[in-house]
Amino acid sequence: MTDDPLFFVAVAATVFVAAILIFGVVTFARGGEFNRKHGNRIMRWRVGAQFVAVLLIILFAWSRMNGGN
Repeated sequence: MTDDPLFFVAVAATVFVAAILIFGVVTFARGGEFNRKHGNRIMRWRVGAQFVAVLLIILFAWSRMNGGN
């Protein structure tokens, strides 16, 4: 499994989603002008990145079922 490059791409995408989520939650908790101005945009970025990460995970699982390494 770890010899498949798609595995590392899916893991990297998942870590990226977690980083965006943590950044968004921290800015939300701090409040202020930055959160008012960018909070919604940050969470929209998270949703988009999460969509890509889920697609990569599904693609990885599908490739493993269909004879991938």
